[in-house]
Amino acid sequence: MGKQKQQVISRFFASKPKIPAASTPPSSNPSSSSPPPPKPVIPSPNVKTTVSFSPSKRKLLSSHLASTPKRLKPTLSPHTQNPVPPQSNPSLHQKFLQKLLEPPSPPLLESSIEPSESDHKKYTPLEQQVVDLKSKYPDVLLMVEVGYRFRFFGKDADIAAKVLGIYAHVDRNFLTASVPTFRLNVYVRRLVSAGYKVGVVKQTETAAIKAHGSNRVGPFGRGLSALYTKATLEAAEDVGGKEEGCGAESNYLVCVVEKALDFSGSVSNFGGANVRIGIVGVEISTGDVVYGEFDDGVMRSGLEAVVLSLAPAELLLGQPLSKQTEKLLMAYAGPASNVRLEHASGDCFKDGGALEDVMSLYEKTVEDNLADDVNQLAEGTEQRNSIQGVLTMPDLALQALALTIRHFKQFGFERILCCGASFRSLSSRVEMNLSANTLQQLEILRNNSDGSETGSLLGVMNHTLTTYGSRLLRHWVTHPLCDRNMITARLDAVSEIALSMGSYKGSQSIVEIEGGDFDATIMQPELSCLLSSVLTFLGRSPDIQRGITRIFHRTATPSEFIAVIQAILSAGKQLKRLHIDEEYEDYGCNKIGVAIVQSALLRRLILTASSSKVLGNAVKLLSTLNKEAADKGDFTDLIIISKDQFPEVARARKALQLAKEELDNLIGLYRKQFRNHKLEFTCVSGTTHLVELSIDAKVPSNWVKVSSTNKTVRYHPPEVLTALDQLRLANEELTIICRAAWGSFLMEFGEYYMDFQAAVQALATVDCLHSLAILSKNKNYVRPIFMEDNRPVQIQIHAGRHPVLETILQDNFVPNDTILHADREYCQIVTGPNMGGKSCYIRQVALIAMMAQNQPLCLS
Repeated sequence: MGKQKQQVISRFFASKPKIPAASTPPSSNPSSSSPPPPKPVIPSPNVKTTVSFSPSKRKLLSSHLASTPKRLKPTLSPHTQNPVPPQSNPSLHQKFLQKLLEPPSPPLLESSIEPSESDHKKYTPLEQQVVDLKSKYPDVLLMVEVGYRFRFFGKDADIAAKVLGIYAHVDRNFLTASVPTFRLNVYVRRLVSAGYKVGVVKQTETAAIKAHGSNRVGPFGRGLSALYTKATLEAAEDVGGKEEGCGAESNYLVCVVEKALDFSGSVSNFGGANVRIGIVGVEISTGDVVYGEFDDGVMRSGLEAVVLSLAPAELLLGQPLSKQTEKLLMAYAGPASNVRLEHASGDCFKDGGALEDVMSLYEKTVEDNLADDVNQLAEGTEQRNSIQGVLTMPDLALQALALTIRHFKQFGFERILCCGASFRSLSSRVEMNLSANTLQQLEILRNNSDGSETGSLLGVMNHTLTTYGSRLLRHWVTHPLCDRNMITARLDAVSEIALSMGSYKGSQSIVEIEGGDFDATIMQPELSCLLSSVLTFLGRSPDIQRGITRIFHRTATPSEFIAVIQAILSAGKQLKRLHIDEEYEDYGCNKIGVAIVQSALLRRLILTASSSKVLGNAVKLLSTLNKEAADKGDFTDLIIISKDQFPEVARARKALQLAKEELDNLIGLYRKQFRNHKLEFTCVSGTTHLVELSIDAKVPSNWVKVSSTNKTVRYHPPEVLTALDQLRLANEELTIICRAAWGSFLMEFGEYYMDFQAAVQALATVDCLHSLAILSKNKNYVRPIFMEDNRPVQIQIHAGRHPVLETILQDNFVPNDTILHADREYCQIVTGPNMGGKSCYIRQVALIAMMAQNQPLCLS
């Protein structure tokens, strides 16, 4: 009998062959006629897979099946393109096609599923866990860890199949899809970018611990381990810290609440055009918190300016909101913007409820810190000072802060809001707040053609080398300074860096010192070269601003921790070479003053970034960790124990060592048993501690045969199996204890967080100053001169150039002058034909005035 042909899906479309009836000769005697032979049984085809088409193809197929016109050409199979023979029963074949190509839609896990009494479905233990989790987190797209894959169930599987482009199929009661565990970072980012709140459900117990626990026969315990949204992704565990080209962008979550105002400006209970808005913006990955309260008109121009300036990734709307406010925010979070939007009720914070909720968090944090370590009294004092700042916050801003805290509690990131040093107000006396119309018309952040940063003022000015420097420069551009002393200090720093770029050709400056009876020559590193070297190194390192915040959130990995702290340490050591903290150099009997950096702002920034306290803490933290184990992700050998630190880790390591010794000592027992002093444990294909004996050796019946060859047989004695089980249990207990010790180690980092944050902020400021110095040097800009307050207001620009058009037109731009004086010519009427440059000239004056408050002017 020949080999049976392989079943192909095109054969299922063919009609069943007709069975010819057996022909019997006519006979007059009916009793002598033999009964007809039985019909042969045709086995049903073994269907190995199902085919799913897109909705458009399904609709086309159903319309095609509904109409049965006579065709001259034979019907072709949609898969093999082979002619299909005519069907004997078209209606039956049509039902078969519908069942095969479009199976009945599986039950989806609805967002509010609750098993009813009439529901007699039998769920597997895993499905019951999913149903319980989904009822607890109805608005979360769940990824459930099952073995080496993360699985989606029901409606979540349908969404994942569409967004991720993966296959979804029916498994028992639900539609399901899955992705490998090692690709969690990629798939979570795709789902979050699509606007979903993603939750990762992981197994809370391992196989060895489960085998020795009370839940031996039940399913693995599972629980929600992490939540991800666009605003919390970079600070979250497992997937954060990998910017993938978008690290320079901020991921603010902005919470908005409001109260209606009457025509007199007082609070009213009736909705009106004028409102008082309270707003809080939190960048959870950097610890930046912005708050404010202001009155806004019917156009909501103030709210629009704040939203455009912060560019939030998520909006949290405190209900109730007026139609005008909600319309503006809904338009900003439209489909094209890909901004996530969530509503929250603010009714629970009336009559002082917001203050009570915020104070409870601050007081709990202070108590925890004082209970953990007596040495953290200074940190508790800082947090008490921040409580005083919270008490002075406006009422609506406090309500927005309470809603934000409640929102971040589900992610475990509420601790960052207790750091008062990261708070800043929207209304500042030293900075300007540009309106939304100014940001759009002057193309400060985005151009008006395609909405990208290219061709905008920020795109022209941005020469930063680090992502956190780029984020700070964005704030500088949108908030020009209005304090004369701060403007002068910033311009002094930019001018000094720019002068050092062209003052010397070499990489070192020479300072000649004459004193007493000797001459000395000091070789000092040039300022611009050293800053460029440090910033280039930091640009190739991870984002240390987000890195220290992830460490504060206890979501950083060991390798990330070492990379971030090592980058801060290396940058500080390089800046130490400037010897700014040493006012005098000792040469023999004389002390000579050496001033490498003249700018007071630049000196303060370099001293902050290279302070001995920060460098000492960095060395102390790095000395506790094993770098090789961190690179491998091995938590068991990660922590270097010194003195009385981490005693539980020491005990677990000792227990593991005893389990290993007990297992290795078993080989002596088997040497005596078989009288073979050369007998050793062997390892084959990853299976360890095998006893390899000759094929004719007699072993006890309870020995487990693992593998064999022509001459030998490998066994696992019962004592070895028991010892291996104990070894695995000790190893997993050590891993759990080491992970807990790693968490406590990260918790202790909160004591140094403020110092490291100040150092990183200083490095970001140096990067911005260095960027402006590069811009002024490349474009041949000059430093502006500000008049005294007692002088008349005036603007005098000689050979001014539009900063953006000059970059586009290169040498074809024609400079022009602008002279305006309060006592003389205080107004100009600009006329000319269309496309003659009138609006460009007006925008040029505005841009030059803005840039003068940040850096040297755009003059030739």
